[in-house]
Amino acid sequence: MSADKDIDAWLAEKGITGSDSRTRARNALEETGLTSARKVRISEPKLPRAEQVLAERFYRVCTATECQQVARASGREPLPVEPRSHCEHCGGSNNRRAEVAFLEACLRHRVRKVVVVGGSPSVREELEAKLGGQLELRMVDGTERRTAGKAQGDLEWGDLVLVWGATELHHKVSTHYTQPGTPHRHKVVHVARRGVAALLEAGITHLER
Repeated sequence: MSADKDIDAWLAEKGITGSDSRTRARNALEETGLTSARKVRISEPKLPRAEQVLAERFYRVCTATECQQVARASGREPLPVEPRSHCEHCGGSNNRRAEVAFLEACLRHRVRKVVVVGGSPSVREELEAKLGGQLELRMVDGTERRTAGKAQGDLEWGDLVLVWGATELHHKVSTHYTQPGTPHRHKVVHVARRGVAALLEAGITHLER
């Protein structure tokens, strides 16, 4: 004899907790014959099919504007979820949302090579892990001596240069990239805020101008 599960509890596990979202999800399950309006429980063998029905029809999304835009463009019905960790676009992470948006912006503007000047070793490793598979990255340690020649090589190589001023970055290093008069100044972005999301959002803003 198969076990069964409370439908509302199962929906809540997926972030479908609001009354409107829950009603819409239940209606989708009822339309496909997986349950009926009078039932409060569903047999566990039906759950994989129920998950498929919801995934094909709905895009589970948080309230962030960017996530909402992605959901509307997905071809599926946006379905509000709570908490944000259930959002299909960002998974509740500002960094994740910024990473996806940054990669999309780079694709639109044909940016393939990105130089990041500054940042802690752990953050540089994170950027490599999250972006390195789709972009060519050159990470410059802002605490080590950088010659003008090497900096010039970075400027010539990169399509976008992010100078992360709010992090571990010596002035003698940053000035090689930000000094007035360089013919590559148009591709240099000075980022004054900490955090991966702030870094990538500054890059997006620059590319979308």
